[in-house]
Amino acid sequence: MTYEEYLDEVTTLIVEKYGASDAAAIRLVVAAQDKEFFVPHDEKPEMRTVERAHADARTLYQASPMARSAPIKKK
Repeated sequence: MTYEEYLDEVTTLIVEKYGASDAAAIRLVVAAQDKEFFVPHDEKPEMRTVERAHADARTLYQASPMARSAPIKKK
């Protein structure tokens, strides 16, 4: 998948798996981009897998203030 599709996948997973709003998930992903979290994904297309998107969504969510204030929604 393209870099943009990968970011969309991570954003969607944060919404679906953790119950975040679209706006909150977008903010998490944009903040991660600002901190260069996704630079390796941009440089190495082989990192852009669905499995990796699940792991990155979990990492970003767990590091967010939302994770400390809400139970995890499992699907």
